[in-house]
Amino acid sequence: MSDYKLIRVKESLGRFDIVLNNPPVNILNIAMMEEICDALEKAAMIPGLKVVVYRAEGKHFSAGADVGEHSADQVVDMIGAFGRMFRCMSRVPAINVALVEGSALGGGCELATFCDIVLASEKAILGQPEILLGVFPPIAVVTFPILVGRNRAIELLVTGKIIAAEEAEKIGLVNHVYPTAEFAVKTDELIGSILALSASSIALTKKVIDRAMYQPVMEAFRHTDREYIEELMKTEDANEGIAAFLEKRKPQWKDR
Repeated sequence: MSDYKLIRVKESLGRFDIVLNNPPVNILNIAMMEEICDALEKAAMIPGLKVVVYRAEGKHFSAGADVGEHSADQVVDMIGAFGRMFRCMSRVPAINVALVEGSALGGGCELATFCDIVLASEKAILGQPEILLGVFPPIAVVTFPILVGRNRAIELLVTGKIIAAEEAEKIGLVNHVYPTAEFAVKTDELIGSILALSASSIALTKKVIDRAMYQPVMEAFRHTDREYIEELMKTEDANEGIAAFLEKRKPQWKDR
């Protein structure tokens, strides 16, 4: 495998693990997202692959995308890398499984909830706080309405509310919540049940489900990327929100 700096990968029979390894909170920067995409392109070529597992080193899954890369000279590259990562995920015929411990916020929440199966520790928290910075989450604005319904998605995305794993399971963002002490055992059990099945049957089942539900999604992502760059990042408040976060002060909204 390639010598990655911000992730680790591990391949075993039918399984491919991508381990976020950007301490202390696994911030998703451009370099890390490019490594994830590169790893996924390699994983997609593995014969008999059944499961791709996304997990993290340290106490937290991911605190989100690198706010510093929202600067005018980097934001286009950042949004491009972010979108490519999800397109790479969607092209893997195996089941994408997220193992969420600690915080999965912002881009980290989008990465986890874009997976086919999301397994969380009882102490995990999830949320999309981007609105507090004057921006929106470009993946979640498309996927959350599908996962939890339009009205609940709007509430989560316009309030930036952070929710516990139990609530995330209740509304459909998470498949299962396990006690922290049993997390490794329980997640291995579920992943093992998938590994016992036919790779070709898994791939075709996923393909048919995605074709039925997600045909408009990739087109929506393209529109969202364009609107993020050409409209959102040209507003005064989006730039003020990012600047205020980086300068550790309260934003002064101008509502334009």
